[in-house]
Amino acid sequence: MSALVWIALVSLVVWLWLLLGQGFFWRTDQRLPPRAALEHWPDVAVLVPARDEAEVLPSSLPSLLAQDYPGRAEIFLVDDGSSDGTGELARSLAERYGGLPLSVASPGEPEAGWTGKLWALRHGIALARAREPEYLLLTDADIAHAPDSLRELVAAARGGGFDLVSQMARLRVASGWERLIVPAFVYFFAQLYPFRWINARRPRATAAAGGCVLLRTEAAARAGIPDAVRQAVIDDVSVARAVRRSGGRVWLGLADRVDSVRPYPRLADLWRMVSRSAYAQLRHNPLVLLGTVAGLALVYLAPPVTCVVGLATGSAGAAWAGGLAWLVMTGTYLPMLRHYRQPLALAPTLPFTALLYLLMTLDSAVQHYRGRGAAWKGRTYARPEAAPEQR
Repeated sequence: MSALVWIALVSLVVWLWLLLGQGFFWRTDQRLPPRAALEHWPDVAVLVPARDEAEVLPSSLPSLLAQDYPGRAEIFLVDDGSSDGTGELARSLAERYGGLPLSVASPGEPEAGWTGKLWALRHGIALARAREPEYLLLTDADIAHAPDSLRELVAAARGGGFDLVSQMARLRVASGWERLIVPAFVYFFAQLYPFRWINARRPRATAAAGGCVLLRTEAAARAGIPDAVRQAVIDDVSVARAVRRSGGRVWLGLADRVDSVRPYPRLADLWRMVSRSAYAQLRHNPLVLLGTVAGLALVYLAPPVTCVVGLATGSAGAAWAGGLAWLVMTGTYLPMLRHYRQPLALAPTLPFTALLYLLMTLDSAVQHYRGRGAAWKGRTYARPEAAPEQR
């Protein structure tokens, strides 16, 4: 057999294994576990790290203020050196909408060895602990919550005995580039961290989605959060791992009514979102980068290429093996498109989206070795062993 046929067959075998052996990652049925009917609702502190978020706060903060929670809850918005009036806007929104009490604080510039977001969380957790809440809700400034979101999260954590319950917010999908890239972003994340494996009694993976994390305060203290993960660029996964290492139980699923309102209308916006942390996900390891590029090429690019080339050259084996692998890939993507209410006709374009992610990952590595590192809200973080460079 020719090399083309062998590549197509290997890709097909990989896809059959992914279909059945990777925790059914492609299914979208991991939603909040059964909730308990509570007689006593524990105190909760809602922590919102915010840096230059004036654009999205009017669409997100009112949803937190309006939480229908039977117990005591308080919001701590940590204004992390914003230059756009984020803190003042938050106070004015609280005055206008009422609801849960809101405190706005500023921690100052991060100390060496801390990423900005985790420095802000450290300050917020310190303020919250004075109130002795049983739970901390860590949520990003661009996340809008349904009125019963906090109540459902607490009930799920109590009912399942979880120390950390996280929901992956439904990201905004409006522009053409968002339709092409955003559902695939969640699809790739679920492939890397299958939710069923995370939620199993004997977990085989650990992760969380940083936009919506309910964390038991006792578990955070036991895991040393946030100090134990102070250098993490991908803070959500690091927090979940710290909780699990300390003996805690973790749950992660898709959200139905927790939404990100942050727009990514242009390819450049999405490119920055992915590339800022892609190489950090690979632990800044060149060998892992090479393996990732080769894997993406074999798994996502080889099926359509071998199918088309096989048809063009008369290689029936390459055509049918590549075509079947492409078909399996397309089928696994359909549930995520349904979850995002997108046209199913986008499913066959997944190889093109994977190519974009491959290029974003390479760009992330290039930026790292140029000394720029990961960037967030105007700050650039160098290699983990170095002190962060503030900009």
